[in-house]
Amino acid sequence: MHLSMWTYPWDVQDQGVEPFARELTERACLNTVSLATSYHAGRFLQPRSPVQKAYFPEDGTVYFQPDAALWSGKTIQPLMARNTAERGDMLEALTRTRDKTGLKVSCWTVCLHNSRLGMLHPEHVTRNAFGNANYYSLCPSSPAARDYAVTLVQDITTRYRPDMVELESPSFMGFAHEYHHEKDGVGLNAEDNFLLSLCFCAHCTARATSAGIPVEGARRTVSRYIAAFCERAVPEKQFPDFPAAGIDAFRAEADLYAFLAWRSEPVTSLIAAIRSAAYPSTKIVLIDGSQAWLGGVDLPAVARACDGAILCCYHQSPQEVAKVIAAGRSAVGPDRFLGVGLRVFYPEVDGPDILSARVKAALEAGADGVNFYNYGLIPAPRLDWVGTAAKGASEAAGHALT
Repeated sequence: MHLSMWTYPWDVQDQGVEPFARELTERACLNTVSLATSYHAGRFLQPRSPVQKAYFPEDGTVYFQPDAALWSGKTIQPLMARNTAERGDMLEALTRTRDKTGLKVSCWTVCLHNSRLGMLHPEHVTRNAFGNANYYSLCPSSPAARDYAVTLVQDITTRYRPDMVELESPSFMGFAHEYHHEKDGVGLNAEDNFLLSLCFCAHCTARATSAGIPVEGARRTVSRYIAAFCERAVPEKQFPDFPAAGIDAFRAEADLYAFLAWRSEPVTSLIAAIRSAAYPSTKIVLIDGSQAWLGGVDLPAVARACDGAILCCYHQSPQEVAKVIAAGRSAVGPDRFLGVGLRVFYPEVDGPDILSARVKAALEAGADGVNFYNYGLIPAPRLDWVGTAAKGASEAAGHALT
């Protein structure tokens, strides 16, 4: 069973590879580390670090040494973090020592969420119905952005041979909570945020048009709804079945509905291209949530294109976790990997019992593994909560095999 913890390379550097691995395997009872290998900016409170309690990583960098020959001539280029040059390549260290430490290595890889690259390449970011750029989000329809994501995973897997790559944001990103110091005096509701996230950049327009989609009609429809909610005194729901009904909530708007039905194509085909270019023995899985369709993810199609998915259930009750994972299993089928992502943040997790209950619910609903979030962001005693939950998962898996 896959039992992992999402981890930043600077946490491994602060603890040391061997002490870190020992803590993960012995205290947290895990068998895998999911190491950030490409990541965005942020501000991180670091309770575990003995040297830095607050950390601001560079925006949009990679935490491995790119192969210059592989990237030669590419429009969008990765930037290796100074952290890696100054303090060491933790991906190399963990893959080299995995037989000794007993830890498998999974690469937590952010694909298209990259403000640094978006600012450098505005012609390859998503754009709303008014043509305004979302600089934090490279577009999955852009040939250059697609080439970047494919080459990123190809580089990681051919050089380091990790056991798995976990793809974060190979899809369309939302409008809300994707940038720092966001300002919204309107009070956008969920459907407003969704409409603002729909991309009508030149690449999406060309790709959809070639598929026979009435993209200009869809754009006009979306721009009309955006203009309308900007004029209201207070937000009003216009689509009663959103988001529960998925794209069917928009069926009355024929052009928009056709566009939304098409919108999963660039995402699915990008993930398929990543899988094709990756080292054959490395599993490629998608990280997403219970409402993945909002980002253009067709989960059954994605499962056919790669090796499975990890569905994050950070806030859900055990009953809700079970529902998400059961639906996920139905979508990906019996033969693809399905993991659950669980956060160990207080107060949503206030002790080992609720964490263990969520793990148990996920496994009984069909999950093959668990990822816990996040090693460096939680106090050390919570690793004992993870260990309790992980031991229960391992014991349950053992009973299932006998």
